[in-house]
Amino acid sequence: MAVAGAIIGAAVGGWMNDRFGRRRVLLIADFLFFVGAVIMASAPGAALLIVGRIFVGLGVGMASMTSPLYISEASPAKIRGALVSTNGFLITGGQFLSYLINLAFTKAPGTWRWMVGVAGFPALLQFILMLLLPESPRWLYRKGREEAAKVILRKIYPAHEVEQEIQDLKESVEAEIKEEGSSEKMNIIKLLKTKAVRRGLTAGVGLQVFQQFVGINTVMYYSPTIVQLAGFASNRTALLLSVVTAGLNAFGSIVSIYFIDRTGRKKLLIISLTGVVVSLGVLSGVFHETTTHSPMVSRVETSHFSNITCPDYSSALNSGAWDCMTCLKASSPDCGFCSSPTNKLLPGACLISNDTVKDMCHKETRLWYTRGCPSKYGWLALIGLALYIIFFSPGMGSVPWIMNSEIYPLRFRGLCGGIAATANWISNLIVAQSFLSLKEAIGTS
Repeated sequence: MAVAGAIIGAAVGGWMNDRFGRRRVLLIADFLFFVGAVIMASAPGAALLIVGRIFVGLGVGMASMTSPLYISEASPAKIRGALVSTNGFLITGGQFLSYLINLAFTKAPGTWRWMVGVAGFPALLQFILMLLLPESPRWLYRKGREEAAKVILRKIYPAHEVEQEIQDLKESVEAEIKEEGSSEKMNIIKLLKTKAVRRGLTAGVGLQVFQQFVGINTVMYYSPTIVQLAGFASNRTALLLSVVTAGLNAFGSIVSIYFIDRTGRKKLLIISLTGVVVSLGVLSGVFHETTTHSPMVSRVETSHFSNITCPDYSSALNSGAWDCMTCLKASSPDCGFCSSPTNKLLPGACLISNDTVKDMCHKETRLWYTRGCPSKYGWLALIGLALYIIFFSPGMGSVPWIMNSEIYPLRFRGLCGGIAATANWISNLIVAQSFLSLKEAIGTS
């Protein structure tokens, strides 16, 4: 529901940016964040919790396309890429901090209420600080408030550059108006009829769709699951390794800040995608090995646990051919694999999956598996996952947002940025909703 709200927020945010300005849209987004956090923290049941998630989603959608746009338009050209990348770093750094904050709140009474409620504080802080910041000078100039725009530009640029920047902005706006008519007569039909804008939008939307379809949010949403699929049994271990994943994502954003204005956008994208392909190849290979070479199920080990044998295993004609993976795929009821007490790679037991059985397995110093199987290649999956994040974050993580804040003519920038951000969130939803179903249908690798 949060992602669905973000789709609507990004779609409406593009129009609002052009109509009301970048600063006002960010203030509205902060207000929605704050209200959403308060509703969620005080929710008496699931229904109101979902309403709060929708409010937060609307704010996320608006902020996701407005923040890079505002930063881009209020930055000197030579450090614009680095500053928009900094926005990406603070998002990924914030994700990392939120993992740590949530870990801290796991021991507090009313755990999840604190987790969702504490998000209201940064929203309130940014709302207050945003009141002290100016509007985008380019938006002001576009709306005919030239003197106000010049005052802000003189604060941003060094004295010897400011007049040239004002002149460039003036020429850009005049050329657009001369070519297309009044700036207020803008709509999607006119946008699609303008060849240069149409081609820019194809590139901008394409970058945002592919950013999601290379699987980043599969990794961010399901990293604990992926770690367990690679053969790490403990939930706590999986969560701690997810914190490492979030930390690497933040580190990659720092790399982007350094290279984006030195290397150029296109070269960084190509390097990023090459690394992503190699990393996903490593992950696929590891998961293929894990599923095809999983430990066998032993009838002796299974009979050691009386009356809790997996029913499908008991009734199977070919039970001697069962391995851990076959056991985990049993579904009436769900079954789990209890490893050998001497070595997790030796044959183990196939048992009914529930908390009581899990505890019985652990009491005998065995490991309990319900998602992935024991493997000697599990550490390679962690390396693949780490490489994926390190390559994705500086290029595909940052560049699509930077490009969408730069490639459109000023008068189309809010609308086109909104369309591209909407495409991003729709793709995000498709990936998030299909990952677990695809894993069941065609396997993890």
